[in-house]
Amino acid sequence: MFVCKHCAGHFEAEAVIDANGNEFCCNGCKNVYAYLKSQGLSEFYSKLKKGEQNLAKPSSKHFDKQSAGSMFSKLLHRDENSPFICELEVLISGIHCPACIWLNEKALSNLEGVLELNISAATSKARVLFDERKTALEEILNLIIAIGYDPKPFNEVNGAKNSLSREYYARLIVALACSMNIMWVAIAVYSGYFEGLSLGAKKILHFAEFVLASPPVFYTASVFYRSALSSLKLRQISMDVNVSLGILSVYFYSVYAMLSGLPEVYFDSACMLVTFIFTGKFLQTKATQKAAQELENISSLFVEQVMSVKNLGNSRIPSISEFKPCDVSEVKSGDFVLLRSGERAMIDGVVLSGEASVDNSSINGESVPVGISKDDALLSGALCAEGSVIYKATSSFQGSFLNKLSKLLSNASFARAQIEELANKISSHFGWAILGLCVASFVFWSVANISAWSGANAFGIAISVLVIACPCALSLATPIATLVAMGTSTKRSIVFKDAKVLETLAKCDIIAFDKTGTLSKANLKVLSEQRFLPFDDGALLALASASTHPISKAVASYILENALSPFRQDALENIQNIAGKGITATYKGVKIAGGSAAFIESMAFVKSLGASLADEGGSSEYYFMYDNKLVARFFLDDELREGAKASIKELKKMGLKVLMLSGDKQIVASKVASELGIDKSHGELNPEQKATLIKELQKSANVVMVGDGINDILALKSANVGIAMGSGASVSVGVSDVVLLRDELGDLVFALRLAKKTFKVIKENLFISLVYNALSIPLAMAGFIIPLFAAISMSFSSLLVVLNSLRLKGRL
Repeated sequence: MFVCKHCAGHFEAEAVIDANGNEFCCNGCKNVYAYLKSQGLSEFYSKLKKGEQNLAKPSSKHFDKQSAGSMFSKLLHRDENSPFICELEVLISGIHCPACIWLNEKALSNLEGVLELNISAATSKARVLFDERKTALEEILNLIIAIGYDPKPFNEVNGAKNSLSREYYARLIVALACSMNIMWVAIAVYSGYFEGLSLGAKKILHFAEFVLASPPVFYTASVFYRSALSSLKLRQISMDVNVSLGILSVYFYSVYAMLSGLPEVYFDSACMLVTFIFTGKFLQTKATQKAAQELENISSLFVEQVMSVKNLGNSRIPSISEFKPCDVSEVKSGDFVLLRSGERAMIDGVVLSGEASVDNSSINGESVPVGISKDDALLSGALCAEGSVIYKATSSFQGSFLNKLSKLLSNASFARAQIEELANKISSHFGWAILGLCVASFVFWSVANISAWSGANAFGIAISVLVIACPCALSLATPIATLVAMGTSTKRSIVFKDAKVLETLAKCDIIAFDKTGTLSKANLKVLSEQRFLPFDDGALLALASASTHPISKAVASYILENALSPFRQDALENIQNIAGKGITATYKGVKIAGGSAAFIESMAFVKSLGASLADEGGSSEYYFMYDNKLVARFFLDDELREGAKASIKELKKMGLKVLMLSGDKQIVASKVASELGIDKSHGELNPEQKATLIKELQKSANVVMVGDGINDILALKSANVGIAMGSGASVSVGVSDVVLLRDELGDLVFALRLAKKTFKVIKENLFISLVYNALSIPLAMAGFIIPLFAAISMSFSSLLVVLNSLRLKGRL
């Protein structure tokens, strides 16, 4: 019988021997061992206990460029601004302990071109950011294989979750069945103390208890032993170390007592310890999986193919017969896409022809379908309930709103809140202290010439201390609360970037709003116009249509509706769109520009607008310049969002200082602020000035910025927490910490209440776990708690933390 040097597996066949005389079960193990040795990664074996690695056999796979692309192309995302920077999501099969994670991180991080790497211990999911100019996709996959693991598409993770659930169900059933039967045997033993029980009968009953206790101890509880071994290899004392020591100590002491003929055995206690502790772990795992599943449901909306036609550079709209099935990853901005009844849009775009009714409930929770037709925007994720449309893609799939939202949710589990890191540090030192108290209790009761109140001996008291002082409640205090909170917010169509945002949002002092599109509906209408000189309406329509700003859109709609005579909209040249200020272009060789008064005045060839063009009535204005002359201006007004005033009032009740930052003139900003009850308004701010003001406010407070689009990106990035409204999410989701998928300010109030309540629940959880240990440990050391009650108490404390966290699903 041979033992493999790499995987520690036993085999009888002829060994594969390397130059140093090491024996391996196969060439795969030999090659992995040689590779780790050559790369200086032999430390991996020191992190695994010899003979108990249980490593998977190395895969015989080998990827070339074609096979890697065909299997993983859908999981490979390219940065639109830097096309050589790629992000890969891959499931690494074979990871079973921290040593495996260490090895993968060490090996992949040493690979040239790998810029960032994260591996989730819970799902074995790896996120690799790399530069494909320096390393290719197949090199990463083959390196994972070379160190003994198997890279798979991440869509197989659901199968792994179901497998884990089935395994846990089986372990729980075994523990419950054995516990119920062992208690009948224990009752017979205990009754024998009063009615008399022969020594032979007692030995038979003790052996029966031994048989019934063994499956839970060695099968059900093996999950604790594996975790404990992993912790010990990393020189850490985790909760599972304490639990494992407690269970095995009770069991093997009972075996010794049974074989030695001692009157007392504790097989029933060992069995019940396993049952209660594993039941708690099972319920925790189910609650965690359910909360995590709520965050990942968005990925179920993806489809692999759409009906598409490449844009060949002409303005002709293709006929329906020309559309062919196309992989969604191959669609580029500008291509034509057909959306039919029952299909879901995978790409953002603008409708060119047709009419349809689309259902956005899976994205923003709105149950009422919305009608779309020519020139309407279509967001990815929308389900076509009726009709069909042909639309032009405005992004690739990687840049689509649905994909950005999915990535935001997918990566939410990688970052941790500061308070969670603090709790983990406390629990990491907690285990050593408990081992010390356990030994001290055993020594004291062994040498003391007194009996414990409960009648337990020194061994039983030490076991009680070991089991009851479990830091699992402390470890669960933060992650379960944040996971439930993010799941709750997702159901309300509110997406948090990560757990850190919840903590930061709970501590915010100031909340700053953009005006247009955030406090208002961005549904501007032209109230009146002034024309100083005659000009071609086609020039103004073309210029206003080239901008996405709400004011420009309103002016374009006004010109279309009120043109005195038909005209043709000609193409523009040399378009320059200056965010938050205006737009310039060349129209039939003539320089034209449109935007704010400050923007028009900033042009060297335009004189001051002067007092004759003073603001009228506090409405927004749009100025149009044609051939270096100011020829017209338009007065516009906007409608405030429903519930905006009530939401501002609620925010102020929560103790927040509310500000408004706007690019409109100060008189317009002040008018809106006064109507809504906002403390202070700042008008005539460009995007850079908004960001600068945010940074000034941050010197003395935590600042939240709420905006809706490109003009607010700098401010959103500068704030402690950036919150994007749903209408602007497609362009700002990448820089925002929170996305409100529905255009409702009431969701903002909900998000703030949820963050504050989550932080409160976390502190309650920490208080529960710390008070529990402060009260239970002295009682156990004093001999007031037997091991069985210690197990029940420990499980109860963990379940109490979970149940307290689940309150976040209720009414806020």
